[in-house]
Amino acid sequence: MVATSLPLPPASDLAALAVSFLNERFQSKEDLSRTASLVSELDTQCVDLDRQLIELNSRLGASLVAYSSFSDGIHGRIGAIIAKLDELGSLTGDSDPKSDGRGKKILGEELPALAKEVARVETVRAYAETTLKLDSLIGDVEEAVSSTFSKTLRKQSSAQASEEAGRQAIQTLGKIEDAVTEVTKARPQWTHLVSAVDHRVDRALAILRPQAIADHRALLSSLGWPPPLSALSSSGPDASKPSSAPNPLFTMQGDLKLQYCENFLSLCRLQKLQSRRKSRQLEGEYREIALRQPLWAIEELVNPISLASERHFSKWTDRPEFIFALVYKITRDYVDSLVELLQPLVDEANLVGYSCREEWIGSMISSLCTYLAKEIFPIYVSQLEEESISGVKSQARTLWLHLVDLMMSFDKRIKSLVANSGISFSLIEERNLQKLSSLSVFCDRPDWLELWAGIELNDTLDKLKTETEGERIWTKKVQGAVLMSGSEDYRSPAISDCYLRSLSSVIDRCRSLPLVSFRSKFLRLVGAPTIQKFLDCLLLRCQEAEGLTALTDGAALIKVANCVNASRYFESVLKEWCEDIFFIEMGSEQSDEPGGSFLEEPGRGILDQEIKKVEEFRTGWTEKISVVVLRGFDALARDYMKNRRQWQEKGEEGWSVSKSFVGALDHLQVKMSIIQESLNRIDFVCVWRNLADGMDRTLFVGVLLGNMKFHNSGVKRFSHDMEVLFGVFGSWCLRPEGFFPKISEGLKLLRMDEKQLKDSLAGGREALKEHGIRQLSVAEAEKIAKNRVFAS
Repeated sequence: MVATSLPLPPASDLAALAVSFLNERFQSKEDLSRTASLVSELDTQCVDLDRQLIELNSRLGASLVAYSSFSDGIHGRIGAIIAKLDELGSLTGDSDPKSDGRGKKILGEELPALAKEVARVETVRAYAETTLKLDSLIGDVEEAVSSTFSKTLRKQSSAQASEEAGRQAIQTLGKIEDAVTEVTKARPQWTHLVSAVDHRVDRALAILRPQAIADHRALLSSLGWPPPLSALSSSGPDASKPSSAPNPLFTMQGDLKLQYCENFLSLCRLQKLQSRRKSRQLEGEYREIALRQPLWAIEELVNPISLASERHFSKWTDRPEFIFALVYKITRDYVDSLVELLQPLVDEANLVGYSCREEWIGSMISSLCTYLAKEIFPIYVSQLEEESISGVKSQARTLWLHLVDLMMSFDKRIKSLVANSGISFSLIEERNLQKLSSLSVFCDRPDWLELWAGIELNDTLDKLKTETEGERIWTKKVQGAVLMSGSEDYRSPAISDCYLRSLSSVIDRCRSLPLVSFRSKFLRLVGAPTIQKFLDCLLLRCQEAEGLTALTDGAALIKVANCVNASRYFESVLKEWCEDIFFIEMGSEQSDEPGGSFLEEPGRGILDQEIKKVEEFRTGWTEKISVVVLRGFDALARDYMKNRRQWQEKGEEGWSVSKSFVGALDHLQVKMSIIQESLNRIDFVCVWRNLADGMDRTLFVGVLLGNMKFHNSGVKRFSHDMEVLFGVFGSWCLRPEGFFPKISEGLKLLRMDEKQLKDSLAGGREALKEHGIRQLSVAEAEKIAKNRVFAS
């Protein structure tokens, strides 16, 4: 079947877009040969557009159906509303048209006013009822408090009746707080009523709480609390043996035990009431801190023991280990019996979040910290001040560090007591950790923390100075993986291990601080200067090597390589440490501080600045090693690069490489052999890559762009020379010519025949790329081609 061609319409009948499209696609007769592919492309586009149109039509239909359903629902609701309004009008309206105005007035004005008045009357009634109820309850409380106080003044013997009145007052205060809480939620505008109630309750509590505490103290005294400490203190610092002294609370029986339990429970309920009132009154971010108070009843157990203990402490100011031993012994010997007796009472009082074990231990530690802050640390601080004024060294620094060691040892033993409750120490909140650590004394006195950090830093640097004396510390390598796996690969001298051990000791002491913010501060004050001292030692040794020989001899290169190895090992260990959650927490804490300059970006580590300094030192001296070798190579290859005639002559007989190039290659092999033997593998790779890059630029500019005329024999000679050079680097990589891109591509141009060279240059940048020339510019390629001489 013969296809018939359709006649084309006149050009004037075509749309402007169609004419423009045809003009773009058919500009010459050769374009007619691509008509079939253009038709196929247009058919594909039409099919795609049809499919999209079908999809849009289906989506439009679904949207219309959904809208119709929604519109019907709205119409039905409006109709129901109109029907109800008509029903209301039939009930309230009059058939007489004259009454329409009266009905509108009733609906529009009188009914809303009547509803408003009814609501006002109801509010006044509720206010009056609430006021009368609260006034009655507060009156009962004030009467009970007055009765209790008057009996106390008259010194009557009815202590039991007084305690009963106090318990009744606490129960009534609970009812008052329930009512006030309901008012603040349902009627927040009744602020004057709430304020008046709070004022009267505060006056009652100002009498009730001291009286309740006084009653509790009297009861404890009658029970024989505190127990005698002579049996405990006679053992001195040996706190490993349990005490034989009985616990008076644990030996209570019958009515006496019931009386104490009721008294303890009343005091806990009074604290619970106080906590509820503060929770209602306080707002803002400090609310939780203000609400969290020590358990009053436990404090009343600890205070008399603390007073009795201080009489012993005063004898041991020069032997603080006895102080810690006695506190630990008291804490340990009574904790289990107190928890067994008192924890159920705390739970019954609904004091949520309180553990008798933690409260007992925390209160004992708080009393210890108070004594240390009042009696021990001021002595040491004054000794340090005298030492700084007189310049005569004393034992103050040693005594300070010894005291800190005792505090850390004490805290570790305390952790075991807390762990006996089955609670992991990591789950305890930070504010509770502070009260369970004797080192919290530094949290209350940041100036003492800075003093401790200064003493710790001086002690660390003094020890390092002794350990790092002599040349052997620089020649001896780190044996095995002491702090991280694979440390032997870095060929690090032992000095890096000495500093890492000292820094690890500082970090371990830093971990003992209960607050993250103080840990980060201590680590900055001690850890950062220690790292800087390490860098100073490395820098000084490198500068000494550079100053003597400008790193031209092998011994100087080995010294610098050892320093680079030390910094590489040191940096890798620091980075590994910073992945620990301990360092991540400190970094987060520091980044949260407003206006903090130490960490400018959130999420950065606490030691990032120091790690960056170590990295900059390492990269700087690694580059300097490359520069020194390259400088020597350049000096020995200068004659080779200036000799213009050699590229027009045949190579020397019996020589596979140019004579003037042998010295430079020999220098390269000797230096790189020393560096490879001394430097760690990671930084050695950086050295030879930097060296290859520098040699590539030097030889390219000095030879290929040096206006040298290259005959065929010269091209072969230069190719042989470069193959030997590539062979030196072939020991460290599989394709060394890839690290000499400009020389490799320059040789590729020189090896082209005359026609191929002209064609590649005539096509410009694209033609050069097709021939594998990607690193050279067109101008560089033209200059090389201009110096290529072909035999006629």
